[in-house]
Amino acid sequence: MKDVSYKRHLAKTITWRIVGTADTILLSWLITGDPMVGLQIGFVEVVTKMLLYFLHERMWFKINLSKNGILRESKKRHLAKTFTWRGLGTLDTMIISWIITGNPFTGLKIGLAELITKMILYYIHERVWYRRDYGLKKRHTD
Repeated sequence: MKDVSYKRHLAKTITWRIVGTADTILLSWLITGDPMVGLQIGFVEVVTKMLLYFLHERMWFKINLSKNGILRESKKRHLAKTFTWRGLGTLDTMIISWIITGNPFTGLKIGLAELITKMILYYIHERVWYRRDYGLKKRHTD
């Protein structure tokens, strides 16, 4: 099992939040037609998503699914992390968008649009970080 530091998880949290917030702002703006609504939703998400992402990262670090070759550090694990994170992230986005716009259907539209864009972006983010040694005490092997 590889040793992973908190600084790696914090760095991943920050880099993902930059990508994710930019995507949320753009999608919210396109769907509502109001750039200020996009900025409001994006800025609220900075706080909620960073906390949720950090907790998600820690949870995935603590669970060991590598027994018997199941979901070892590989593309399958990254796909599984992508789906669990996207479910949590989409729910957060829909609730925040609903509260800010006052319209549950707008929250649903923004959340559904993010299902596509964020899963692609998150998978790429995971693959990039998988290739980086930052915060690892020793390098893992696939």
